[in-house]
Amino acid sequence: MAFETLTGKLNNVFKKLRSRGRLTEADVREAMREIRMALLEADVGFKVVKSFIASVTEKAIGENILESLSPAQQVVKIVNDELCALMGGTQSRLNMASSPPTVIMFAGLQGAGKTTNIAKLASYYKTRENRRPLLVACDVYRPAAIQQLKIVAEKLSLPVFEKGQGDPVAIAREAVEHARRHGNDMVFIDTAGRLHVDEQLMDELRRIKSAVSPNEIMLVVDGMTGQDAVNAAETFDAKLGITSVFITKLDGDTRGGAALSVRAMTGKPIKFCGMGEKLDAIEPFYPDRMASRILGMGDVMTLIEKAQQSFDEKKAAELEKKMRRGKLTLTDFYDQLNQLKEMGGVGALASMLPGAGGKALAGAQIDDKQMARMEALILSMTPKERDNPEILNFSRKKRITAGCGLRIEDLNRLLKQFDAAQKMARQMSGMSPGKMRKGMKGFPF
Repeated sequence: MAFETLTGKLNNVFKKLRSRGRLTEADVREAMREIRMALLEADVGFKVVKSFIASVTEKAIGENILESLSPAQQVVKIVNDELCALMGGTQSRLNMASSPPTVIMFAGLQGAGKTTNIAKLASYYKTRENRRPLLVACDVYRPAAIQQLKIVAEKLSLPVFEKGQGDPVAIAREAVEHARRHGNDMVFIDTAGRLHVDEQLMDELRRIKSAVSPNEIMLVVDGMTGQDAVNAAETFDAKLGITSVFITKLDGDTRGGAALSVRAMTGKPIKFCGMGEKLDAIEPFYPDRMASRILGMGDVMTLIEKAQQSFDEKKAAELEKKMRRGKLTLTDFYDQLNQLKEMGGVGALASMLPGAGGKALAGAQIDDKQMARMEALILSMTPKERDNPEILNFSRKKRITAGCGLRIEDLNRLLKQFDAAQKMARQMSGMSPGKMRKGMKGFPF
């Protein structure tokens, strides 16, 4: 989980501050020393840490802070505000062309996840903003790079413009003309990467830039490489002139130093981040929400947005009727499992819930693997068994578990979970429709 280590250490610092009631300047400076160490261990650049600590300390030792009724909370707020400012303050959107197509050129080193995340971003704009994107294969050197782009694009139902191992500058120019003729309003250009920055790579990127005049030059960096990602961003910006950054693999780095350093060191906004291997695991980068996650306050807004994307009003209305009758089926249970899976699973949701709620969910017994087992068990049943689980005798249970390679104990655990959901449905049967809808968002967990 991104920032997991940093979050834990910062929470320990704030816990100490809260336990002291009124704070002295010495208390604040001691806390700042611990925060400094936590940031450095999270692989945040030394210059960034030095500037950040100086700014927070100056504001936190002010007389109006130390003499307030809750000085520890004031310090937390200052740290939150400064973290938000460090990462850019407000969300930055893509630079869109006044007349289509909008051309986004991607650059980055090999291994950063550039090709896959280009397709993810194109799919994001296709599904969220009803755009008509075109992917362009200009990485003509890496073995199977074009094929990789085509495979991912096929899974996401996206068109790809490619001319084989030709001149990438000519391919990019032809692709933009193709987009104009065929009504594609966004063009995503996948360029070649290297294991390191070299002049040959930069020269090619500069020629593509000159040929298509992109509205956005987005650098894709690997969030797990820490300061190496920041160094790459500085070099690409100096030689090419990037306009934004896309951080990948942010979910896999418990430190997260790249996200905290890259904006401060380059001045370029982070606009998107990759949060997993799934093809929809991509999020716009909101500095305020990320600061809230780092401080263990959760990210309720992103959680709400994910719920809205996966919430089916028609199914919800049908489920509401069944809940009013106090009669649910395992098919309903299965639908809710799928909805939770679409929202990213239990692990993804845990980081967005504030405080103890997120920690409790992160350690919950129902993890993503258990959800997969529950799904397999339900799919091994006949429609009659799903609608009438009370008929599941030992013989039926034995057949069901044999069909999916699980044990009868696993099936009994599922039925116990389902019984709990049934009880909740009966308790909610007398609620008003509004309250019931709120309760349903917690079903079955």
